[in-house]
Amino acid sequence: MKYTEREVLQFVEENDVKFIKLMFCDIFGALKSISVPASELPKIFRKGLLFDASKLSGFMNFSSTDLLLFPDPDTLSLLPWRPQQGRVVRFFCTIKYTDGTVFDGDGRAFLKNAVEYARGKGYNFQIGTSCEFYVFEKNDNGQITKIPHDYAGYCDIAPADKGENLRRDICLTLEQMDIYPESSRHESGPGQNEIDFRYSNALNAADNLVTFKNVVKSVADRNGLYATFMPKPLCDRPGSGLHIMLLCMKGTENIFMPRRGDLGNEAKSMIAGILKRVREITLFLNSTASSYSRLGTSRAPKYITWSHENFAQLVRVPMINTDENAMILRSPDNTCNPYFALGLVIYAALEGALNGEELCSATDLSPDNIEELTEKLPASLDEAIEAARGSEFLADRLSENLIAHVLDEKEKEAKEFAVCENKEMFETVRYFYTL
Repeated sequence: MKYTEREVLQFVEENDVKFIKLMFCDIFGALKSISVPASELPKIFRKGLLFDASKLSGFMNFSSTDLLLFPDPDTLSLLPWRPQQGRVVRFFCTIKYTDGTVFDGDGRAFLKNAVEYARGKGYNFQIGTSCEFYVFEKNDNGQITKIPHDYAGYCDIAPADKGENLRRDICLTLEQMDIYPESSRHESGPGQNEIDFRYSNALNAADNLVTFKNVVKSVADRNGLYATFMPKPLCDRPGSGLHIMLLCMKGTENIFMPRRGDLGNEAKSMIAGILKRVREITLFLNSTASSYSRLGTSRAPKYITWSHENFAQLVRVPMINTDENAMILRSPDNTCNPYFALGLVIYAALEGALNGEELCSATDLSPDNIEELTEKLPASLDEAIEAARGSEFLADRLSENLIAHVLDEKEKEAKEFAVCENKEMFETVRYFYTL
């Protein structure tokens, strides 16, 4: 919903709002917030809120670390799980330097630029997401365990599916925040759940994804449970991914809608553009060592392929005669910063369309039968780092400082993982309790 600053201030007064949470993501997608009294909001709209970014590990090391938060009025939302008297509202923020220029590590600003660039070329992207996560028990002392909440399977029902009530609470909470899930189900792993979201514009989709992760963890905790978005929390069970559905409108036409049994040239070129650049951007789609424990296992993709029918390929484009037909990118996971991830996917699709990239033939074989000569996704965090390091595509779209900092931090992480004798323990300590 669109709000002016005046409408926001009126809403705050009429709804007994006493506290404001100014939310923002670091460059790796970790959600941060600063709380202020509602009385401070008029001043913050004008001048921003100064904070010291040097204390946050996910921000770049510059000589000047003072940054300003400016709340985006359009992102106003009450937090339903907070008190109904003296209520709490959250905003997502634009991050700026003290001279007023936008911080080049601000993922929301990056995605906004990608959307504007696409619009200037005549394209309007709509994004849907399918988000998977695991739920685990806590012991009598409230400590997190690795005991799954249930041992149900795909689309099972209660009583085997113990996550049914939790998913309902999550979906109802999201609806109170004007975020509308499309469906929910038990996934294949024990204690694994999936919630899918309607198509929305790219910025809303990213905002909603960040909000969703916060809601899932908050509602699970309120129910005495622990939810994690770690890509592979159980080594012998399916991993959790983030499937991105990309729908593209040109005027009133969805270019991914089949015509006479085939995709149009623009749709094919967009898919080709993503396949061409996916290795280079994988570090921004799958940003942890745990990500590569997931890829290539169960039905998570390994090869840079596409298909209409095969659910195990990297990109799938169903041949369904509907206005909401879309291409589905299946490699990302919830370790990504969704603003950078969606922005880079949009830029890759646009590059393909504008350059008329030719799409390779569809691969309808199972992964076990694909030739080893077929190009693969990075198999490790190290490989993803190397693919990103020499990428002109990334260098043309992201700041030099941002790329350097991401590479530096991820190299440290990869080295720590490489020298650790117990890889499973490393992933548990590093990711299970934080993602």
